[in-house]
Amino acid sequence: MPLCFSSLRRRLGHLVVASVSLVTLGSLLADTPTDPLGEKVGGDTTVFATGRNAFSFPAANLSDAERTRFAIGNSFFRRNWVEAPASTKARDGLGPHFIARSCGGCHVQDGRGAPPDMFNRLGETQDPTVALLMRLSIPGTDTHGSPRPDPVYGDQLNNAAVQGVRPEGRVTLRYQSVQGQFADGTPYELLAPHYGFADLGYGPLHPQVRVSPRIAPQLIGVGLLEAIAEADILANATDQAAAPGPIKGVPNRVWDAPSGRMMLGRFGWKANVATIAHQTGAAFVGDMGITSRHFAQEACRPAQTDCLAAPSGKSAGAQGQTDVEIDDQTLNNVVFYQATLAPPARRKPEDVQVLRGQALFAKAQCATCHRPSYVTQHGPFAHLTSKALSDQRIWPYTDLLLHDMGERLADNRPDFGANGRQWKTPPLWGTGLIRDVNGHTRLLHDGRARGVLEAVLWHGGEAEDSRSQVLKMSPAERAALVAFVESL
Repeated sequence: MPLCFSSLRRRLGHLVVASVSLVTLGSLLADTPTDPLGEKVGGDTTVFATGRNAFSFPAANLSDAERTRFAIGNSFFRRNWVEAPASTKARDGLGPHFIARSCGGCHVQDGRGAPPDMFNRLGETQDPTVALLMRLSIPGTDTHGSPRPDPVYGDQLNNAAVQGVRPEGRVTLRYQSVQGQFADGTPYELLAPHYGFADLGYGPLHPQVRVSPRIAPQLIGVGLLEAIAEADILANATDQAAAPGPIKGVPNRVWDAPSGRMMLGRFGWKANVATIAHQTGAAFVGDMGITSRHFAQEACRPAQTDCLAAPSGKSAGAQGQTDVEIDDQTLNNVVFYQATLAPPARRKPEDVQVLRGQALFAKAQCATCHRPSYVTQHGPFAHLTSKALSDQRIWPYTDLLLHDMGERLADNRPDFGANGRQWKTPPLWGTGLIRDVNGHTRLLHDGRARGVLEAVLWHGGEAEDSRSQVLKMSPAERAALVAFVESL
């Protein structure tokens, strides 16, 4: 499908994917990246790392002082919080309800979560769902346009609690086999998840409850994504709207608590979060029960009297902040840590099979949504991150827009401007290292896909044509496509 672009400079990111490097791109533009489709996906921030720690290194161009701050933020990201009251005042206040005891409990090694893999004889999960978050809402919105929470359980189900407080419940999960075959007759199997709830601690959910499963994504490069100019993201939508074909991505506008205004959504599976600062504060209170300046209320609902009566760690504040459980300085250090996690370099960028897969990726129009490249700028929240993230040519492979992905992936739960069939295009960098870091290859918003090819086969809606092209590929072509994506 042809694309329209507002400038030749912006066209560059797409041209290098459509080409198989038969032309020296350096002759095309003065601002051509020095490493076109090479190894340095994060520009000067890129680290050359593989193995279990590949997602956990600071941006390569940080100063010594920033590396110290990175280490401090890392300690509060990884170490467990404890119940209040405790002698460890800097880390108490866990709960009353929670999913994990640390940020690293969901984002293990700063990487991607996976759905539970232990099941009983009925096929239902027996694992605690730590990295699989279940969003809850009922029809309607609040004053900012965000989904209305379930009146009894709030906006997510927490399956753990401190002493003397009932857990909210547990998630059940079973899979149904979905059979299909490629055009050449090769069979494939997909796993369709079916979710439920058991052992609910405070009675039934609302009869109109809407549920959306969300897997914790890897965190590499999130600061670079925040540094992409809003104009570039909006131009993606303009270009797609002007082009023929079904792909018509749209931005999401969401409420950002730290800035107190509506902003362009960039993070979350539905682009329902605008900034790393908001995501971090919301995750602290939602997933661990740790309050902060902009999320100062415990997530206890009126019917949860034991939750409301539980001890608080609100005496733990610093700099005169005694009304929250994590003070601004500590929270900002955690934000800085996440923002400066470096994307690891590509592997085998000049491999013949990878280059073939690159051409097939473009031919199947995958690069329309997974836009390859941007140049970052010093954005409005750079004071929370680092100037080292600015003016970098990056290759995340995302347009940061919402797309209708079809009925099979629909959660039927709106989130600000996102409808029940729309999902944000996730960045692809680091995909090939998830196995090394987290020991699995589970992809998509709920981890249902067991690898790149299954993820493609789940695509529908706007991406149905791309899926159809992949179904027609030969085994060698499919292998090349996977090799390319796993090189990113």
